[in-house]
Amino acid sequence: MCSLSLFPPPPPNGHLTLREVNNELVFGPMCDNCLSTLHSQDLSLPSVFIAQETLKMHSRLEHSAKTAFIHHEETVWKRSINAWRNSGLSGLFDEIANSDGEVPKLLQAASCFFLAVFRWVSSLHGSLYPHLTLSSEDMLAEFSQATDWARCPLRAFAWHPHTSKFAVALLDDSIKVYNAKSETVPILKHRLQKSVAMLAWKPLCASVLAVACQSCVLIWHVDPTSLSTRPSSGCAQVLAHPGHSPVSCVAWSPIGGMLLSASPVDTSMLVWDVSTENCIPLQRVGGGGVTFLSWSPDGSKVVAATPSPVFRVWETCMWTCERWPTLKGRCQTACWSPDGSRLLFTVEGESVIYSLQFSDTGGELLGQVGGSKTASVVADVSETTFETAEGEVRVGGEVQSMAWDPTGERLAVLFKGESENPATRTLIAVFKTNNSPVFQLLPCGFVKGDDGVWPQLISFHPHFQGGALLTVCWCDGKITYIPFYFVTAQLSWPSQGLSPVFFRNRGGRPQELFTEFRQ
Repeated sequence: MCSLSLFPPPPPNGHLTLREVNNELVFGPMCDNCLSTLHSQDLSLPSVFIAQETLKMHSRLEHSAKTAFIHHEETVWKRSINAWRNSGLSGLFDEIANSDGEVPKLLQAASCFFLAVFRWVSSLHGSLYPHLTLSSEDMLAEFSQATDWARCPLRAFAWHPHTSKFAVALLDDSIKVYNAKSETVPILKHRLQKSVAMLAWKPLCASVLAVACQSCVLIWHVDPTSLSTRPSSGCAQVLAHPGHSPVSCVAWSPIGGMLLSASPVDTSMLVWDVSTENCIPLQRVGGGGVTFLSWSPDGSKVVAATPSPVFRVWETCMWTCERWPTLKGRCQTACWSPDGSRLLFTVEGESVIYSLQFSDTGGELLGQVGGSKTASVVADVSETTFETAEGEVRVGGEVQSMAWDPTGERLAVLFKGESENPATRTLIAVFKTNNSPVFQLLPCGFVKGDDGVWPQLISFHPHFQGGALLTVCWCDGKITYIPFYFVTAQLSWPSQGLSPVFFRNRGGRPQELFTEFRQ
């Protein structure tokens, strides 16, 4: 089992990580032209720095338009209907219970009783799932893969799966799209685009971007050949479903036929057919909602984490699942190996990385996930102290997010750190990995940015020639690229062909939902 204590010491103060060469990370002194030095190495990627001062914050208060009109006397029945439409049964009972002299005493007493029962049941549910008592923004900040979603200028990041283009969501709820081959930077804004939690580009398509928002999922169609910097809101589809908000996760199938969305308050994952704007809920009792989604690269499985100490792995042929309970807390983050045969995940409250191996069913075990029955610990990332010339440096702890590069040979681990001591989260641990014939995790080194700046999000470039390219979004609004140069092994991908995807109806018989073609 690999441990942080086996890593080489982190770079000293005044230095940052530049690249990996000959299996060693190269550090250099901080300077104003460090980014331009990296860009001159044939990376040809845009330089991005978005200061928080440049972002105009919108008002978080939502005021009703009702106060803007002159009040007219309404009957209690009309007020009750409006209360039911706006707040559901609790609003209806509350309106009747507070309408003295307008409704019969018996009806008013019954409404008071049902309102008390409703509030008691709600409080009981909230005690079982404490996250339900949080506001929408606090809930998204709690379950986000970003280290400081609520305050940092960069909230979400996504590389396009086929080209050197990426989208980044900002603190003011706007989205910027950067392209290495164009100086035009489209800015996406929509009235429903609030509290953006995740971005996902559609595979096998140049222009479709899914956005997880507070009240819906937005599907932007951004023409890559357009020179416009402000696409119209008419370029966005709105996908909404009752009780499915705030949306915290979106994930496309690897060939782009289906879109999954999830919310921490909804126990159902929604499978969307974007072309028809129809969805099918995949519901399981328990868990309190879904906080994290990740589709395996081969398209055969989906991992879904919940706010409770349990997560599920779905197979996408019959849409059945297996549940894995954890010992301490919820599954915080997870990532798949490039061939989809292994899942690495971490648990809140623990400082280790777990591994689950999945066998290739090959169509013989239809409707079965095929995973191992127990998870093994493959890395210890508990807090470790390094002695440096400047003094002691502490690294490690609970994991915030992980990223596995497409070659399957580098794993980046981002730590939560301590709010009292931000220095514990200023470094990213990078492991060397080998998934075949025997799985291995070996120490590579630490990635460090400017002094006093910690990483917010991490992601690997999907098609970097010569190794792997780690993209880091920092808390000060800067995006940097760290290339890892190495000779990669050839990956063996699954056979290609027609792949029908099924779901189970109430009668238990599978019926075809969508049919996807692997190209």
